[in-house]
Amino acid sequence: MTPYEIASLLKDQEILNNRQIFVLAAQLLGVSRNLQAGNYSFRGRISNYSVLKKLYEGEVTTKMVTIPEGLTAPRIANILKTAVNIDSSRFMSLVHNPKFCDSLGIKAHSLEGYLYPNTYKLYEGITAEKVITYLIYHFKNEFNDSLLQRAEQMKMSVHEVVTLASIVQGEVMVEEEEPIIAALYLNRLKRGMRLQADPTIQYIIKDGPRRLLERDLKIESPYNTYLHRGLPPGPVNNPGISSIRAVLYPAEVDYLFMVANGDGTHTFSETLLEHNRAKKRFDRYRKKIYGNNN
Repeated sequence: MTPYEIASLLKDQEILNNRQIFVLAAQLLGVSRNLQAGNYSFRGRISNYSVLKKLYEGEVTTKMVTIPEGLTAPRIANILKTAVNIDSSRFMSLVHNPKFCDSLGIKAHSLEGYLYPNTYKLYEGITAEKVITYLIYHFKNEFNDSLLQRAEQMKMSVHEVVTLASIVQGEVMVEEEEPIIAALYLNRLKRGMRLQADPTIQYIIKDGPRRLLERDLKIESPYNTYLHRGLPPGPVNNPGISSIRAVLYPAEVDYLFMVANGDGTHTFSETLLEHNRAKKRFDRYRKKIYGNNN
């Protein structure tokens, strides 16, 4: 918009009294070509100088947008589209653009896992490029040098740490269990066991998250940790720093199995025999509460 068009809009909203004076003031101050687009908030009639200063400095209206831990990139895109009207299609195309990943210093083919969950102050109309860069900046700030050194000590790449952290994030409901669950999966990896992690299945089903069925565990995908050994190719959600730290500083336990208790906690076992007993106890409890149809 030209300064005159801006002045006309502001006069129609009863923020300015005179269009010509606003345009002349913009010319005299030398800011006619530097008024920034965006959403602005004004209270009643204010001086031409105050309006020009706000437009020149880009003091746009912002919103506090919360991205919860453990969401996938498409769900984050939907939150951002609703909150600040980003182009969600552009957002997803950038997330899966290896060249864009490389430009941000992320050694992966996708930014899934690196979109750091937090509460951000964003302005409406922010570009997908800017918001992604912002999220990645915060990821790098949290995954600091001390954590990088710890990953090296464990002989794990950042990508491996984030991938396992996303699985832990997908499993945990009680934060205190994070280091235990991380240790369990690390133990399975060391022994060459399949991770058999439900979050990796939730990632590949189209109608998730939902209760998994037996047939879901047979879906052919490199992300299916029921079929393939080792870590999946990449993260299955975007974990928070707590899950990342849990992977880097796991509990000192020998657990290899776990079963959900139905209240957000898990029963952990070192042997398959103990695990099967725990499963039977939970199955009896579930039938007692929900009946035979669940």
